[in-house]
Amino acid sequence: MASPIEVQLILCDAAVSDPNGKVHMLGAGWSFTGTPTAPHAVAVLLGIPWDRTNQKIPFELELCDEDGQPVVLATGDGTQNLRHAGNMEIGRPPGVDPGTTLDASFTLSIPPLPLTAGRYQWRLSIGGQVEVKSFAARSQGPPG
Repeated sequence: MASPIEVQLILCDAAVSDPNGKVHMLGAGWSFTGTPTAPHAVAVLLGIPWDRTNQKIPFELELCDEDGQPVVLATGDGTQNLRHAGNMEIGRPPGVDPGTTLDASFTLSIPPLPLTAGRYQWRLSIGGQVEVKSFAARSQGPPG
């Protein structure tokens, strides 16, 4: 059985990953937002175990409601789910001791979303694991 992947999902106002695997974040660590939401980002930090390197690892990051169902948003082209999917492969650099956990990361920038007030979760399915980061969207009352 393959070793589990270490996963951290962080909600932030903005984030970008660099080629060295570092993530640069602004306004990181929130779990409440207004609706419609402001632009924001999901930062995904991973620790890839040695036995999971040099192989394709499928992943999918999707916005779900509190029941774990995909959120469907209206667009100019109909409706769609907010998701990002693909495969990642982390190679073993020369000179790294066997057994070392290797860092990997990616970020997903999110435009403003017209969510109804309620609880939501970003759900990451990766290599047979599921990790979630929940947040609440609250109605923004009139000014004053």
